Amino acid sequence: MTFKIREVYHFEKPGEANTNLVAEAVNKHIERSGIRDVVVASSSGATALEFANVIKDQARIICVSESAFRREMGAEWPCMDEKIKAELEELGVIVLDKAPYVLHGGVYDDSLLKVPTLEQAFRDTLYAFGQGMKVAVEVVLSAVDCGVLEPYKDVIGVGGSGRGADTAAVIRSTFPGMVFSKDREKRLEIREILAMPLSKKWWD
Repeated sequence: MTFKIREVYHFEKPGEANTNLVAEAVNKHIERSGIRDVVVASSSGATALEFANVIKDQARIICVSESAFRREMGAEWPCMDEKIKAELEELGVIVLDKAPYVLHGGVYDDSLLKVPTLEQAFRDTLYAFGQGMKVAVEVVLSAVDCGVLEPYKDVIGVGGSGRGADTAAVIRSTFPGMVFSKDREKRLEIREILAMPLSKKWWD
């Protein structure tokens, strides 16, 4: 029998107070695993900047901000701070500040026709692991779909529950259309959890 013992950061509550410890968990995993791609969800860019300052040149960081569909959720867009964006780019961070949502804004999401979709079922399943897990997976899919992250390799996805970061996981990157591919080597896999809150935040 082959097995590994890993350190996992579990937080009592979700939220931005966990950001520093998530960055620490990610940095430790980079050092022991050799993974060199970290995808961070960051609306304003501040969370991605915090990760960039911790990780430095040990890995490539991709910052995924919000989609214009955010306006339909009652929030402002664009929401990336231009000063932070410039600072991120100076540090070599790839910034996606116009990436579409992969798991929101589908044809039937806000339609008069109440048709359950595979995307909604997939999204709600990820919510059971926490808002941050759903976001961590979504930004990895978005980065691949936008052509800045190679598919079918292990990367680290980072997400949060509103602000900051509270979740990190090792994820096999893939295209949104290949999540449940007939080819097992191209399917999405959540391979390892590095950090996650024990209590969850639901957006009902």
